Amino acid sequence: MRKTAVVTAGTAGIGLETALGLATQGFSVTVVGRDADRGARAVERINATNPAHLGRFLSADLASLDEVRTLADRIASDHAASGEPLTVLVNNVGAMFAERRTLAGAEASFVVNHLSPYLLTELLLPTLTAGAPSRVVNVTSGAVSLAKSVFDAVEPPGGYYGFHWYGRAKLANLTYTLDLAARLDGTGVSVFAADPGGAATEMTNGTLTDPRIVSPALRLLWPLVRRKFERSTSGPASVAARPSITAATDDALTGRTGIVIGAQAHPVAPSRAATDPRIAEAVRRLSQRHAPLTVT
Repeated sequence: MRKTAVVTAGTAGIGLETALGLATQGFSVTVVGRDADRGARAVERINATNPAHLGRFLSADLASLDEVRTLADRIASDHAASGEPLTVLVNNVGAMFAERRTLAGAEASFVVNHLSPYLLTELLLPTLTAGAPSRVVNVTSGAVSLAKSVFDAVEPPGGYYGFHWYGRAKLANLTYTLDLAARLDGTGVSVFAADPGGAATEMTNGTLTDPRIVSPALRLLWPLVRRKFERSTSGPASVAARPSITAATDDALTGRTGIVIGAQAHPVAPSRAATDPRIAEAVRRLSQRHAPLTVT
């Protein structure tokens, strides 16, 4: 039986490097993205890495929860029809915005960085459970350390600062990841978070150059802040993908769950806020409200 994996935002950057790493370890990899040309190039590279395990591309705009639902239906149906298990789901999608945007009636960063991977994971849990032992890997970020941990609403009080709101959305997703691991313990579905550290990607080369992403106090120090961002995001995407690949494949993690794999590809302690049961309950309510699993 073939090992199979789905990697979201897998046509470039860290996602593509993750897909290539999984292919070298014998996985048949489905990459998800918006651009068909990029998807074709990604599949070509995956197939060159491991011709015996063909890659494929599925088109979906992961900023649209409706398209996430359609994607989940397609993946579940394909695996049911083929009889092949879904072995690994890597939620690699992420985005940061310099200005506030709205998607599906909610702030865009929260939608892309949390609600989208949350919804895809929840909808694919029957498929992942049927294919157990299987793994879910959610890509997190060191930006969670700067995040507000109040989740009574999608949008916290105060002004919009993209980096901080990105960190807050990633904190919500990390909290969900650890909560899901506890919920699925004993089912054969292991759940991990992977922190890629910094890498030179489209997001870091674009949004991180805009001073509007930080609070006014930090804008006063923007030259220093920008240099820090540049130093922390100068590494290659292939290195940043190692934590996700480790979380998805390392035999030492077999039977374990609820672990954060840090930038050095070793387990690290999660942020304290992500382990707070009160925050987990608030994130759970917020997720269910804005990304219901059934649409009436």
